[in-house]
Amino acid sequence: MIQILIAEHLPLVRRGLLATLEAEPDLRVVAAVGCPEEAVRAALAHGPDVAVVDLDLPGLPVAARLAELAPRCGVLMLSARPDPGQVRKALAGPALGLMSLCVGPERLAEGVRQVAEGHRAIEAELAVAALRCATNPLTRRELDVLRIAAGGARSTEIADQLFLSVGTVRNHLSRIMCKTGARNRLDAVRIASDSGWI
Repeated sequence: MIQILIAEHLPLVRRGLLATLEAEPDLRVVAAVGCPEEAVRAALAHGPDVAVVDLDLPGLPVAARLAELAPRCGVLMLSARPDPGQVRKALAGPALGLMSLCVGPERLAEGVRQVAEGHRAIEAELAVAALRCATNPLTRRELDVLRIAAGGARSTEIADQLFLSVGTVRNHLSRIMCKTGARNRLDAVRIASDSGWI
């Protein structure tokens, strides 16, 4: 019997996942929770084989905590709107799988079984989209500048945090927009985030 923890912030979706997985004879849900702290506590209390975690929970920090505190618990991430960047970020971390909430019940159950066996469980369409996603053209320093800019920092604040001149920061931002084809700084942040670069 595969024991499962569900961590989903929407009660209706959580209840649907519970009913779907409990309908399988070899799957048993030991806990269904709605916030990150409860997910970690439930994993420690119940020792599940698989945690089915909503990416919007936020799921990536939960997956990292579970890998640290409950390393025998495999993580299958679910997303309502998965994009190539999410796939790359999720699979670069401790998660073994990523699926859309649009998958059929049988495919979700099969994904749980794959993760329980220590295998990857990724929808084929998501894997192809992630592979087609453009390679990151930005340097490490440009990524540093863009990460800080993503928080709404002005050029002077970015310069202070990275110990650069304001002119150097502006040059980095200009190269970032050129490399990404962005119209402005916010567009560059969106492009880099969607692509999984930041």
